[in-house]
Amino acid sequence: MSGAAAGGVTDRRWFHVGVLLCLGIGWGSTQPLGKIATQDGHGPFGLIFWQLVVCVLVLGAVTMVRGKGLVFTAPALRFYGVVAVLGTLIPNATFYLSVARLPAGVMSMVISAVPMIAFPLALMLGMERFGWLRLLGLCLGLAAVSLLAAPGAVLEAGMVAFLPVALVGPLCYALEGLFVARHGTAGMEPVQAMFGASLAGLLGCLPVAVLTGQFFDPFADFGRAEVALAGSSAIHALIYAAYVWLAFRAGAVFASQCSYIVTGAGIFWAMLLLGERFSPSLWLALVLLLSGVALVSPRERAGREATVAS
Repeated sequence: MSGAAAGGVTDRRWFHVGVLLCLGIGWGSTQPLGKIATQDGHGPFGLIFWQLVVCVLVLGAVTMVRGKGLVFTAPALRFYGVVAVLGTLIPNATFYLSVARLPAGVMSMVISAVPMIAFPLALMLGMERFGWLRLLGLCLGLAAVSLLAAPGAVLEAGMVAFLPVALVGPLCYALEGLFVARHGTAGMEPVQAMFGASLAGLLGCLPVAVLTGQFFDPFADFGRAEVALAGSSAIHALIYAAYVWLAFRAGAVFASQCSYIVTGAGIFWAMLLLGERFSPSLWLALVLLLSGVALVSPRERAGREATVAS
């Protein structure tokens, strides 16, 4: 390889690293912004509806610019429905219920537990192989959650009851990931598929928000909470599109490392935007959790993906 070619590869790798950092820092901000969005007392499904409005507009624009449209085959409609429920409606509802009562920094930690929840489920379905290091990672993750759940260690006694609610989101994301791993995206590109799933979630969320009395007009009293909701939704949609691009260019294993940055950035943003401060027990739990995620996360296809992406 010539010097110019080698330099180009190095520059591209550093560019990918820069994109990865931007993704993690941006995605991490959505946790404290989500907490701010709950401060006006809006119900979860009202918040989810307007979040999905922003996501549909952003992802729809990206999809249309790329010359794509919605697909209406039976597998595509099944994908839309499953991902809308497991990837948006249930986890976002439990997120807004729990983030209103738990520190945003803790929520940023909890969301990183997805691989550790997915691993035993994948084992039971025969989609993953057992490994002692991965079992050790699972044990470290359980130790981290136990430390978070210990009354007075990190959370006040009244907050601990909402920790299981917060863990429903990672469980749903794990189930969603297993569904996509087994069935794919029905022949659609990821952004195109998520546009359809967001639209399905929007249509499903509207009647629930109305019937439960949680629908609200954000423009009637557009304040700090509404700005946070709009910002969080737009950041999520844009960064997701960028994440898909990075996974295609640099490989899914490389892009998945974003989760570590999201957790650290989420805690940083919680301290900066909300003034949250944490005990040494939380930092210990964070080390245990991220170590567990590192051990549990699959690596066997990393080399092949890097080759395909290069």
